[in-house]
Amino acid sequence: MPLSTATPLILTDPGFLFTADLASSLPTMVAAGSSYDADTWPVAWKPVGATEDGSEFNYEMSVEAITVAELFNAVAYSPTGVTASIGFAMVDYTLNNLARAMNAPSTNVSTVSGTAATLSSKLSPPTPSQIKRRMIGWESLDHTLRFVAYQCLQGGTISSSFKKAPDKAAIATTWNIEQPASGDSFNFWAAGTGRLGS
Repeated sequence: MPLSTATPLILTDPGFLFTADLASSLPTMVAAGSSYDADTWPVAWKPVGATEDGSEFNYEMSVEAITVAELFNAVAYSPTGVTASIGFAMVDYTLNNLARAMNAPSTNVSTVSGTAATLSSKLSPPTPSQIKRRMIGWESLDHTLRFVAYQCLQGGTISSSFKKAPDKAAIATTWNIEQPASGDSFNFWAAGTGRLGS
């Protein structure tokens, strides 16, 4: 039988990002027509909004070589740890997004005075005892892939450049994925057989 390569099922768009408090309910993850489009995210999940360049998931397993004096090659490799993260730069420049990036609770965004068009609000940076971990969710634009990290701490440098257009300010974040007290640290879901693969 001649060999051939099937057309790959690629991802080309940034999709949608969400954030929620720890232990928030997940979508049901029930697919219909090879899609999660009809399975909405619960109200606890807040959309992150637009990003500078989409998001980037990283997963790294560290391994150490086990060697013996008589051989040049390692006789085995042993895993010593895993680090995982998801990073993105939020361009929806709001106090609530800044608070999330600082690992601050929502109570650190307070009203100074007024309402609606006269509203004046203030963000206070968190104290060490206020540091808040969050859940991060993602869904592909075609609604066939989903990702949830259950316990994340933003550990990157928040770097925002205020420059002349066409440049724009963004809130750069790196969400380090931790191991919760129970269960997985993250999960991916796929709708239909196409994203399952062979």
